[in-house]
Amino acid sequence: MTSVTSPLAGRVIGLAAVPDPVFSGAMVGPGTAIDPVREPSVAVSPVDGVVVSLHPHAFVVLDSEDHGVLTHLGIDTVQLNGAGFELLVAKGDTVTRGQGVVRWNPVDVEAAGKSPVCPVVALDASADALSGLVEDGEVKSGDALFGWE
Repeated sequence: MTSVTSPLAGRVIGLAAVPDPVFSGAMVGPGTAIDPVREPSVAVSPVDGVVVSLHPHAFVVLDSEDHGVLTHLGIDTVQLNGAGFELLVAKGDTVTRGQGVVRWNPVDVEAAGKSPVCPVVALDASADALSGLVEDGEVKSGDALFGWE
């Protein structure tokens, strides 16, 4: 089983509360979402694995069980064209859980008129493949979010 941990500190709100129908409807997969603390921070890898997709606003890490975990930094942040995001790794890099992937500031995202809410999604998984799903409460970076069979 893959243990997926929080890439950020903040308040867990669950996918249903994400202000985007693709995420709130779990169209890309089940998971949860974090309303991040409002301070400059580094989004870290939620699993050990390989960075298979990397954009300023989102990244996917594929673990040894071929589970792809998407971390999406804010909603509609692709429209910022990378402004305010700093990549700390490269696509194809092997990363460890807790390793910094993207530096960003949720305050700047809000100032640009975007939601800083961050979905953390088990790509192409079924909802019943997840266990211990956290959908509310405060989390620190590295706290458990869900298990994935």
